[in-house]
Amino acid sequence: MTVQQTCEYLQGQDRILILCHQSPDGDTLGSGFGLYYALRAMGKQTQVACSDPIPPQFGYLLPETMPSFDPQCVVAVDVADPQLLGKALSCWADRVDLCIDHHPSNRGYAARTLLRDTAAATAEIMIEIIRGLGVQPDVKIAECIYTGLCTDTGCFQYSNVTSDTLRTAADMMDLGANAYRINRQMFSTKSKARIAMEREVLDSLVYALDGKIAAIAVTSEMLARTGARESELDGLSSIPREIEGVKIGITLRERPDGFKISLRTVERIDASVICARFGGGGHARAAGCFLEGTLESCRGKIIQAAIDACKEAGI
Repeated sequence: MTVQQTCEYLQGQDRILILCHQSPDGDTLGSGFGLYYALRAMGKQTQVACSDPIPPQFGYLLPETMPSFDPQCVVAVDVADPQLLGKALSCWADRVDLCIDHHPSNRGYAARTLLRDTAAATAEIMIEIIRGLGVQPDVKIAECIYTGLCTDTGCFQYSNVTSDTLRTAADMMDLGANAYRINRQMFSTKSKARIAMEREVLDSLVYALDGKIAAIAVTSEMLARTGARESELDGLSSIPREIEGVKIGITLRERPDGFKISLRTVERIDASVICARFGGGGHARAAGCFLEGTLESCRGKIIQAAIDACKEAGI
């Protein structure tokens, strides 16, 4: 689907359910609510749904109420795989009419897909759709889009940032998005539990390949000790890669039957290729997968895959 085709399709729908992925981040929420406010401005019935509670730091994106209805159309935003919808929304996994996404690993599960893997965030695509629908973005929409842009780019530090990304962010600021407040809320404000969790994960740090690979772990015991919520863990995956000399940063998050793996890499090493070995995917510099087993076995498998990738890249 092109942006124009997507707009024409949405214009023909009246009751639209928007799905975000589980463990929601700023891009899925910013894109979802940005589209929500645009569709509402067009007089359409719309609702945003997510399997997990929306973290409190994103409260400024939310409308006061969202009435329920029987949807005519189901749209997934920033969801590369229907499994990422989570248990509560699994009933829609094979009923998605339109997917709007920027992940190159998108499974093509929806009846219609607008995919632009060169976009830094789905929000970068969403603002084009909103304008294509004939809606003039207001402050609320601008803050939704800016949130998606800044969170998926690490406050515009990652290699996925393009001049288009920065121009879009500037446009949103011109429309009234409070960049200072959003940036501070997303990146510069941490709870005491989050600080305690950072201390815990640093204690779990291990190196491999002469310090070119670094791995941290987030276990259920750590969460219990610190009292940190899942929503307070955003950004932890960046810690290993921030260490001088590290080419591949690995974060393992414990789940009931194994560990969710997040990879962050430097240029010349494709994180999505490494994760694809285990059925995962993502972007070249940031990707993820899931491994079953103990911390030791999962960490060993992903570190070995990272070592192989470094050797193949001649690093």
